[in-house]
Amino acid sequence: MKYLLVIGDGMADNPVPELGDRTPLACASIPTIDCMAARGTVGSVVNCPPPLPAGSETAILSIFGCDPREYFTGRSPMEAAASGIVLSPGDAAFRCNLITLEDGDMPLEERRILSHSAGSIDGPSALETMDALLGDAAFAAALKDAGMEIHLFPAFRQLAVQHHSDLTGIRFTPPHDHLGETAGPYLPQGNDRAAVFADLMRLANRVLDHHPVTERRRQAGKLPANGIWFWAEGTAVELPSFRGQYGVDGAVISAVPLCHGIGVLRGLEMVEVLGATGELDTNFEGKLEAAWEKLNQYDFVCLHLEAPDECTHNGDLPGKLQAIEWLDSRLVAPLLSRLEAAGMDHRVLLLSDHKTLTATRGHDGDPVPFLLYDSRRDSRRGGVYDEAAGEAGPFLERGCELLDLLFEKRILPE
Repeated sequence: MKYLLVIGDGMADNPVPELGDRTPLACASIPTIDCMAARGTVGSVVNCPPPLPAGSETAILSIFGCDPREYFTGRSPMEAAASGIVLSPGDAAFRCNLITLEDGDMPLEERRILSHSAGSIDGPSALETMDALLGDAAFAAALKDAGMEIHLFPAFRQLAVQHHSDLTGIRFTPPHDHLGETAGPYLPQGNDRAAVFADLMRLANRVLDHHPVTERRRQAGKLPANGIWFWAEGTAVELPSFRGQYGVDGAVISAVPLCHGIGVLRGLEMVEVLGATGELDTNFEGKLEAAWEKLNQYDFVCLHLEAPDECTHNGDLPGKLQAIEWLDSRLVAPLLSRLEAAGMDHRVLLLSDHKTLTATRGHDGDPVPFLLYDSRRDSRRGGVYDEAAGEAGPFLERGCELLDLLFEKRILPE
């Protein structure tokens, strides 16, 4: 038996007026997924239990079988694990996004956050921008005084570590949840120790705003990477063995360090695909081939697609629809076809980790639809895969129980 977990990040949504008050999932053409839904079971699940963050850091931890109320210590430590960054006792990790702030002569507090990803900045440009920032003497000195270092990555996602850190009482806010809003109310705050992070963000804006690397992006018609944003704070975490819990080994295929990091911490193989960007231009064919290769090596594979989430954050509704349709046509359909042709019995769990709302371009922690399919059985339930179908089906209050259903360790409630 082969077990396949497919995550379409942020593809669940609320009804959208531009789509005739239907959701992107309801409007997208996903014939293979709908065929699985007709033969399987569609229900709804809570992956982000309050008061934890409504985001992938909580949801994917749930989906991977770990109750986030027990294991969640923050997003960044899981991303650090994927990068081989070892956190010592007393260390804290942070996401350090390259962002776009509104142009103007006003201070950072009065500037609107225009993009959480500096317009989905490409890898070489991201590294060039970070080199410019870290090469500034004043910023480098301030970073050292804060007991911090920044680990560089060829994407908008950078990772910062602070040694001898105390996060008690400090509030950090995800930038993608406040696009179009002024930055001031969402800067790190809560006590005097928060000022270190806010001051670094102000200084980074001053260094980068008119730096030649930033001006070149403006001249090319691209959003400037004129700021950084600390968030997703957390301390070191240990997760239980996947094999110990479910009796199988496996692999995780994703473009997102968070997803890889959770897999690494659970003892799963991290598979990086050349050209996997986390955006709509990701290497679908490469991810398909990687998934097929690993299904021939292991009994369990997780295939994660970030594009629906990023398209929604970027206000790209057509892109979100396209990402959902390509998940069906370029990943799920050919993968199932190969499994069937090879005579491999398989069970599939397919779902959105959380909602990402077209209306706000931010995350939402409401229940999301899940699909459970078994190639050996026909439930004869009929139907499709979307939010309404999920609400009409079985309800699961704890997302950390989903893999128990996939591995047939428990029966789905009616």
